[in-house]
Amino acid sequence: MRDDKVDSVDIYKDTLEFLRIGNRAVKRAQEENRKKGIPNVYDFNGHLYYELPNGELTKEDPYPLSKETDSSEEKC
Repeated sequence: MRDDKVDSVDIYKDTLEFLRIGNRAVKRAQEENRKKGIPNVYDFNGHLYYELPNGELTKEDPYPLSKETDSSEEKC
């Protein structure tokens, strides 16, 4: 067995730091997506929502696979 103990306050502080780092990374990724015109995707209660670059929220996938398949078949 290990004799060293980890203080719960230290664990709490580390958790807050990891959360801060993660939140900052997500905000940067979201902003980068907006600048590149890529929708941000969110899951609320099992439902997908797309935030379009103009800020509009929609449940409709802006890049459905069926559209990609149809357009690639037309090129052939």
